[in-house]
Amino acid sequence: MDQDAIIAYVVATFADIEVLRPTDGPGAGDSFFYYDPQHDLDPTRQFPFATIVTKDYGDFDNTSQLNRPDVFRLNIGVSRDTFRALFGSAPGEERAESAGYDFAALDRLMPHPVYAPQLFVCVLNPGQETWEAVKPLLAEAYSMAAARHARKQTRRD
Repeated sequence: MDQDAIIAYVVATFADIEVLRPTDGPGAGDSFFYYDPQHDLDPTRQFPFATIVTKDYGDFDNTSQLNRPDVFRLNIGVSRDTFRALFGSAPGEERAESAGYDFAALDRLMPHPVYAPQLFVCVLNPGQETWEAVKPLLAEAYSMAAARHARKQTRRD
């Protein structure tokens, strides 16, 4: 799967999606997926349920070695139960760095090297089989974002 195919799938599959694709600044070339049914989210309060990242971010996030040609990382926020089911433990129970993951490996679902504590998983350049395993994770992330939005709306009313 390439980035454009992933973006097309998310937009076609899930309603009320905003895709932010900055053309300049630190996020240039990356893609951020938001649930925003009114298309009016305050940019400072947006939280993506999934992202596609195309480059390293200095010493902060470079273990995926995204500066390699044509390498990208799909990141997806999941529930604690899903994270535990995938990796045998949830963040805080075992640190991802100590679990022996090769965060530069292509086509392998694994905890996010930086945002695992926030229950993000990732895969670099997913192949077809991995993509099929990722689709339910995207659905879960979307459902969680929609539920968060609904709770916020209820509090405003």
